[in-house]
Amino acid sequence: MSIAEHVAQLTEKHHRIEKKIEMELASPSADHVRISELKRQKLRIKEKISLLS
Repeated sequence: MSIAEHVAQLTEKHHRIEKKIEMELASPSADHVRISELKRQKLRIKEKISLLS
């Protein structure tokens, strides 16, 4: 797998996590612990993308 492919996969995963966060926030019974964990995952992925770019 090339670096560009890996960055593309990480970017896609970043977008999927963003969608999960949006869905969780839209829920009337939003799980704030889950939202925090998703945000941490998203940040870690963003950092990996930055390092690879």
